[in-house]
Amino acid sequence: MTFPLAACAEMIWRDRPIDWRAARLKDMGFGVGLWNWPDHDIAALQRTGATFTIMNGYLQGRLADDEGADVLLASASETLQVGKRLGVQRLNLHGTGLGEGGIPIAQTQIVSGSMWLKARDTLQRLCDLAEAENVVFTLENLNPLDHPGCPFGSTADVLALVSSVNRPQLRINLDLYHTQIGEGDLIRWCEKCLPWIGEVQVADNPGRCEPGSGEINFHAIARALKTMGYTGPVGLESFASSDPEAALAAFRDAFTV
Repeated sequence: MTFPLAACAEMIWRDRPIDWRAARLKDMGFGVGLWNWPDHDIAALQRTGATFTIMNGYLQGRLADDEGADVLLASASETLQVGKRLGVQRLNLHGTGLGEGGIPIAQTQIVSGSMWLKARDTLQRLCDLAEAENVVFTLENLNPLDHPGCPFGSTADVLALVSSVNRPQLRINLDLYHTQIGEGDLIRWCEKCLPWIGEVQVADNPGRCEPGSGEINFHAIARALKTMGYTGPVGLESFASSDPEAALAAFRDAFTV
């Protein structure tokens, strides 16, 4: 069994145009993940015929306050139209907008009960939007070292929010690189999140490169995912430690079980 596999185009062949990267991933049998759409020529990406599996579903906004939620809804409404042009399968969210280097624009150290309630309400509004537009959003966990002060960034927080909303328009983007740094215990987190997973994303740690470059036993994770019945997509969101095609081959090997 090979899970449906994809790779983040921003992080590999970084000296090549983005449409070249998408076309090459398509030729190699991978789906394509993207980050922020204004950085790219959407028409050129369309012409590649690639399968676009995930991209950021907003450009700005926040989950847990009135003003930020309104901005997030407006940004998501604009972004999903671009996603529909590309046929993107999942539109990705975080607790707050991320700036240069992935640092949260609005850092939060203490998340109050009222913020939790507002975040859940915002996600319900996003699900209403997604249902009307026939799209799916995902909420991604982030680690506290690379993304300090991001509210609702932990795997536990993402699971709590998505499971409490419990609608098919909102899934978890379970990023195991972030889980490894933030919590560890990857297979158990896969089991806990399983009913709500929309995509599993991977990169080894330390270094955020392909499977086999660090400490994580991705063969064991792949076997566990198969045993627990997960058949959804796995996305490589990593840099290449050396040759990008060798990195993609290592990724494919790790998730062929």
